[in-house]
Amino acid sequence: MEAVTGRQWHHILMGLGATALLLAGVSTSVPRVSVSGARQEGRTFYLSPEGDDDADGRTPQTAWRTLRRADTVRLEPGDHLLLKGGARFSGTLTIGQDDAGNARMPVLVESYGEGRAVIAAAGTHGIKVNNTSGIVIRNLILAGDTTSYRSQDGIAFISDLPRKHRLPYVRVTGVDVSGFRNGIRLHSGAEASGFQDVVINDCAVHDNKDAGLISDGPPFNAGAPAYAHEDVTVSKVVAFRNDGDPQASDRNTGSGIVLGSVHRGVVRGSVAYDNGRSSAPAALEGPEGIWTYDSTRMILERNIAYGNHTGSQVDGGGFDLDNNVSYSLVQYNLSYGNDGAGFLAFSAASNSAHTNNAIRYNISQNNSRKLQDYGGIVVFGSRITNLAIYQNTVLAATEGSVRAPALRLQPSLGAVSVRNNVFLTDGSPVVAAHKYFDTSEVVMQGNDYHSPTGFNLQWGERWYTDLSAWRSESRQEMAGSRATGTGDDPCLVEVPLPTSGSDVRDSGPTRGALASRCAPALAGAVVDLKALGIDPGPVDYLGTPLTGSPGAGAVPAAPRA
Repeated sequence: MEAVTGRQWHHILMGLGATALLLAGVSTSVPRVSVSGARQEGRTFYLSPEGDDDADGRTPQTAWRTLRRADTVRLEPGDHLLLKGGARFSGTLTIGQDDAGNARMPVLVESYGEGRAVIAAAGTHGIKVNNTSGIVIRNLILAGDTTSYRSQDGIAFISDLPRKHRLPYVRVTGVDVSGFRNGIRLHSGAEASGFQDVVINDCAVHDNKDAGLISDGPPFNAGAPAYAHEDVTVSKVVAFRNDGDPQASDRNTGSGIVLGSVHRGVVRGSVAYDNGRSSAPAALEGPEGIWTYDSTRMILERNIAYGNHTGSQVDGGGFDLDNNVSYSLVQYNLSYGNDGAGFLAFSAASNSAHTNNAIRYNISQNNSRKLQDYGGIVVFGSRITNLAIYQNTVLAATEGSVRAPALRLQPSLGAVSVRNNVFLTDGSPVVAAHKYFDTSEVVMQGNDYHSPTGFNLQWGERWYTDLSAWRSESRQEMAGSRATGTGDDPCLVEVPLPTSGSDVRDSGPTRGALASRCAPALAGAVVDLKALGIDPGPVDYLGTPLTGSPGAGAVPAAPRA
């Protein structure tokens, strides 16, 4: 596969920006307007513990009592099913193929009155939506018991329709889901036959077994890529204490937010922490905080992942672009204190589907707390190509005997570029490359490699304690005839986020971001991304508009006091 040129990268990133704008503009409101000639409003049904299943259910005074009674009604476009706020309803709710709304007149399930209603599942799912859509679920609490935890999903959207039949319009907002196998799940068994125009917003998914929030589809075919779901937006979701299954050595369990088999998706302003603690010790693949696989044109931005774990010796990191991910972007995220990598690009597939991705303007701080074979940013696997890593700030600190590097590179890589990053360690290698990569495989330009104990870098079987010697022998950190890169101290200082109090990243260990106080001294070492045909992006990690070529790191220069 040919490398992506700078101009091609510009078009890729512009396209991803358009995707973000498109998905950001998706409304989460519930309209009650019909198309011309259609019924203007649907019916409203009420559930209350004081209700009577023999009543008509049409008013709070004549409410039904049980979910079983509500399950007998065929829900039509515009119908509302309202559960009394603060009340607890045992059982489950199934919305099947005969029930349907649409984008203009969706079926709505929510609480009424004060507080949120609780659906308490006993060995079942909480809400299952099967082969239908035009559904809004909001302002509810769903709680499973021990049997539900083993095998059922809290809110499940399931499609087993024939291929190329996506179901449009799904909204989930203001829900709290715990005690299930998966908190919220989108699932399809056929190619291009899942859900589209999906928004999951302002939700908490916690204390589930396999994952907090997950989408999945049929096995990926690199020869004819197809994706189950399309246009999926996840925002302001908090995923925590989804512990994993200690017996599931055949698969990964214990992740926070996982999007698989998605064409165009965004995870924004979300948090994943303390997941994966009980994942299987013998598993060959483990959990991550926020990640995607078998997907294309994905954006993970302005999220935070911290304190995530793995029960085995793999994964357990913050963010991950995994198998078969293409044309995707990870930007403006904070990752710290995870067992595994801060940011991971991984492929175990023997194809060329992991390609044309970028990791930029992120901060990784003190990751790989458990796993020395990882690092702050890690790239490894088979046939990862056209990956751009630029303008990140990575701090790697020794944790006991674990001395993970700021950057780890493992075969097989092609056209991977690493530019204008700050790599800072307290004694562990700044870079550990497990092959003597030539510049057609990996190009390193404009990076700052600093350790107070001195320059320390592994390149294949060689170890270097001098930047100039490594540059001379490897031809890395060269832009034509100009030497690039430096080992100078970036003089990192803490600076507040301008949106303090509303930005989830403000809950990090520094209560803000890390910026370089020595930017002028580093300026001569970086490369001009625009001159290379690379769009440096509109803003830095802080949201400060970029003018000219940025310096090194996620926040190239500390704001003036």
